[in-house]
Amino acid sequence: MRYQFALIIVFVFSFNMAFSQMKNATVKDPKLNNQEILIGYCDLKGLTAGVYGVYFESQYELYSPAEKYLEKMRPVINNVDIVIVFGSWCSDSKIQVPRFYKVLDKTGFNDIHLKVIAVNRDKNGLSVNVSDKNIKLVPTFIVYQNGVELGRIVETPKKSLEKDLAKIVSRAK
Repeated sequence: MRYQFALIIVFVFSFNMAFSQMKNATVKDPKLNNQEILIGYCDLKGLTAGVYGVYFESQYELYSPAEKYLEKMRPVINNVDIVIVFGSWCSDSKIQVPRFYKVLDKTGFNDIHLKVIAVNRDKNGLSVNVSDKNIKLVPTFIVYQNGVELGRIVETPKKSLEKDLAKIVSRAK
């Protein structure tokens, strides 16, 4: 009896953990005429699939980041963690997220340091809490080192993604 109870507890805990870490989930957002959107944690597989994937692949291919800023970032880029909060429904996200990925790829960034979170129109990730990140606009690219925010790029870059990111990453030690 005790063994069965322990087994049930382990099963429920495992199921809960698996569900909470599920990536590339979609929901129909009533604020967007029930449009299907990505929600919660995502990875490259989710970003390159479906309708969002069409935008992702075209923007990724079209973007040519300036090499001089990539060069500046390469020595320190893997000393930071990056969180991307975006909306698959958002036109700025459809443009900037693929371009940001291209910048990261060109610097040799290890995606083990990357979290990508899709939110709905209310800037809510449902199973992923983003309230502590103070998200007002999407996409928002947040750069951390040792849990301390170094800077962020909100919605669109001031100069270019690579120049703005190089400025933030230059604060890394």
